[in-house]
Amino acid sequence: MTEVNTPPRTAQGAPEEAPPRTGRYTRLVTARPRLSLLVALLLTALAVLAGGGVADRLGSGGWEDPAAESTYATKALEREFPASQPNLLLLVDSGRASVDDPAVAAEARDLAGRLAGEKGVTGVGSYWQSRSPALRAKDGHEALIAAHITGDETAMGRTLDRIAPHYRGTHGPVQVKLGGIVAVRHEMQTIIKEDLTRAELIALPITLVLLVMVFGSAVAALLPLGIGIVAIVGTNAVLRGMTAFTDVSVFALNLTTALGLGLAIDYALFIVRRYREELSTGADPLTAVGATLRTAGRTVLFSALTVAVSLAAMMVFPQYFLRSFAYAGIAVVLLAAAAALILLPAALVLLGHRVNSLDLRRLLRRRRDPKPAEGTAWARTAGLVMRRAPLFALGTTVLLVTLGLPFLGVRFGTADDRQLPSTAESHVVQEHIREGFPGSPGGGLEVLAEGRATESQYAAYKQRMAALPEVARVDGPLVKGNSAYFAVRPKGEAVDEAAQRLVGDLRALHAPFKAEVTGTAAVLVDTRHAIAQRLPWAAAFIAVVTLLLVFLLTGSVLIPVQAVVLNALSLTAMFGAVVWVFQDGHLSDALGFTSSGSIETTLPVLMFCVAFGLSMDYGVFLLSRIKEEYDRTGDHDAAVRHGLQRTGGLITAAAVILAVVMVAIGTSRVTNTKMLGLGIALAVLMDAMVVRSLLVPAIMRLTGRATWWAPAPLRRFHERFGVSEGDPRRT
Repeated sequence: MTEVNTPPRTAQGAPEEAPPRTGRYTRLVTARPRLSLLVALLLTALAVLAGGGVADRLGSGGWEDPAAESTYATKALEREFPASQPNLLLLVDSGRASVDDPAVAAEARDLAGRLAGEKGVTGVGSYWQSRSPALRAKDGHEALIAAHITGDETAMGRTLDRIAPHYRGTHGPVQVKLGGIVAVRHEMQTIIKEDLTRAELIALPITLVLLVMVFGSAVAALLPLGIGIVAIVGTNAVLRGMTAFTDVSVFALNLTTALGLGLAIDYALFIVRRYREELSTGADPLTAVGATLRTAGRTVLFSALTVAVSLAAMMVFPQYFLRSFAYAGIAVVLLAAAAALILLPAALVLLGHRVNSLDLRRLLRRRRDPKPAEGTAWARTAGLVMRRAPLFALGTTVLLVTLGLPFLGVRFGTADDRQLPSTAESHVVQEHIREGFPGSPGGGLEVLAEGRATESQYAAYKQRMAALPEVARVDGPLVKGNSAYFAVRPKGEAVDEAAQRLVGDLRALHAPFKAEVTGTAAVLVDTRHAIAQRLPWAAAFIAVVTLLLVFLLTGSVLIPVQAVVLNALSLTAMFGAVVWVFQDGHLSDALGFTSSGSIETTLPVLMFCVAFGLSMDYGVFLLSRIKEEYDRTGDHDAAVRHGLQRTGGLITAAAVILAVVMVAIGTSRVTNTKMLGLGIALAVLMDAMVVRSLLVPAIMRLTGRATWWAPAPLRRFHERFGVSEGDPRRT
């Protein structure tokens, strides 16, 4: 016979006596509320100072695997053959004249000579020096000066800032624009900082208006914003400190702002809402805070842990782009939870009933007579869904799977200048090179040969490379000591499937020396391999820890499995939209971006970890309220209806507010940031409005009381180690 967990009862059949209204933790965080808030204010001020200028110390790369063959070869070529790795390109436009015109050539040679003398610049070469056809446009009116800026990303950015004004613009008969990977990444970093400021200016006032609409009280609405500011400022200080000993991506700032506001608002919404509920029953402020921490506070703690687990999974990957989001995400989640569980209770005790002050909806409510019971619409929705549970379960599942189908056609690529607006200078330069120059300069493959070899051995190896079916031309070797360098031009595009196959063919060739392959296609191949190799470990980490945390919260075996499966299902619409919009280019004009025909390889991993964590956030809110009611009454169906009634509006409001923040981030002019913001906004809305509102109650109705089943050993484990809302221990 199926055995289910039932709520604790006394010998007479009545529920056990309610737990103490205040516990040790409540007394601790509310003992000196004014002192707590003053200390928090001082720490926040210090964090503002510590985190100032953090964006200037962050990198704009980090997509490569540092242990990959392509990464090693790139660094070795930069050291031994800097001219083979140009990261700065000067596009010299001669107007109506030919680039071979004597006046044009003289000016270009002068520019190249001056550039070669700049500190931090090496490997300068030009069309006028080498006469290479690859450096001359097909129409004869543009040509390139190539150079390599040395140092790390910060040093390269400073060098570019110093020299760019002296080369950009008109010089006699020529016009010069700056491009290359250094210019692309530096411009990307600048745009991200500007866009982040604009996103904050958009999100904050809209968020405040929405919070006032949710709470009515202007005082209550300001509390979540205060928690969010503490979390964001604190995380910026953490990231600033981390830049002293590791690389951190500038893209992580967007996640800091989004999660800092979003999660702080989620947690504060849940706590303030529960506090006001307790006050409405006649409880005094201290007692209401104690009851809130035993219930909503415990839910916030578990929610923060599940989100942090999802983000921590990105630490598995070697790319510092992904690891940066783990650093920022974990810091902002923990700071948001800490502020909500330490500072917010202190503020609520001080405010007392004044938390309802400045009720801006009072006049509107006076016109509503009688006032409908709270959550009536959600109660009706829950009833309808549970009466037609099979229909809703099947219908929503089919809808979500259908929306995710475009992801089956995903093509992975690398981030390039097309991430930038079409008017960005470096994007313009790279577009001119792609469309107007033969052989896509800088887009081929490079082979580094290390070890002693004779001219005949180099020649034989070059012949074998040239004989490969995807090779258009092999240049070199350029020999220096015991190393040599070959440039291999593929027949097709620089990173298409043929170029990626060519990487494997080159690496499989026999050579009498050590040979390493790098280039754009090689980096893509190595990145995909690194992600594919570690993705199962990351997914297993998220799944196992999430299953354990949800079990500790609910004591059920089935609910954790449902949570993981339904959360993953809620992300299908996001992944389908990413491919349909950003890869295939639908809505590109309306959204203002240039489609590259592929998705940057690391983005789906990042979006999965962030969106899965946020989905668990809402899932924990709903499940904890259902569990609390089930423990109180033992009625499964009534508990599901009550849980949706009490949290449906709250979860939807939190999702809408978080979506506003993410859409504000999605207004960025950098495509990856736009994709991240809009994609996660879609994911959280689908999760709140479809999965939590329709699919979860339908599935729980179908599973019935078996939902709460656990084998006897696990029940005993949960009784000893698990906690749930209302548990008085340590609160």
